[in-house]
Amino acid sequence: MKEIIRLDGIKKSYFLGRQELPVLKGIDLLISENEYVALMGPSGSGKSTLMNIIGCLDTTTAGQYVLNGKDVSKMDDDELADARNNEIGFVFQQFNLLPRLTAWENVALPLIYAGVGKKEREERAREMLNKVGLADRAHHKPNELSGGQSQRVAIARALINNPSLILADEPTGNLDSKTSVEIMELFGQIQAGGNTVVLVTHEEDIANYTHRIVRIRDGVVESDKRKAVAANS
Repeated sequence: MKEIIRLDGIKKSYFLGRQELPVLKGIDLLISENEYVALMGPSGSGKSTLMNIIGCLDTTTAGQYVLNGKDVSKMDDDELADARNNEIGFVFQQFNLLPRLTAWENVALPLIYAGVGKKEREERAREMLNKVGLADRAHHKPNELSGGQSQRVAIARALINNPSLILADEPTGNLDSKTSVEIMELFGQIQAGGNTVVLVTHEEDIANYTHRIVRIRDGVVESDKRKAVAANS
């Protein structure tokens, strides 16, 4: 199975003057193509810092991070930006949609950075909205969408560049229970379609939708458990 994420001895410290505040204290983690993984841990455990490093939003203090065969630890700022736009699709708790843009324009944003022309951008964005069940909302702006619809738009945007990895940070944190179930079922379909999905959550019922739960505590991996998954799931 092809490796998507390899973390070897990842450490991250922040500094207040001369005082070092270690957050990650040596994380080793291997995630393969098409895995469906939850990162869990209490507040202050380091899971958000770990997610930021996996997402190329933050850099390590020590250790090696290889993303889809590329050594992130040695990338410059331009290379990191390229990795964020092409290798990783982000889904956030707050949706992070631009309020003045329609649904399809929000979905198409990563394609602008990739240099894709407007006609193709719109075609691909509409196709992706159709995949997440929102073809009829293409011209609606975020304030005309429900929370669940907004998160579907955000998921479509995350998928638009066919990234190696979908990284979701508390993706159901602002949704009611029924909508949360719908969104998690959509993530399940995305993973079943061949994508690698890693989500950060503090909710056990959300983590239980995934096939593997990695628990972080005090800056280290406390446990890493895979569930038996039926062949047709």
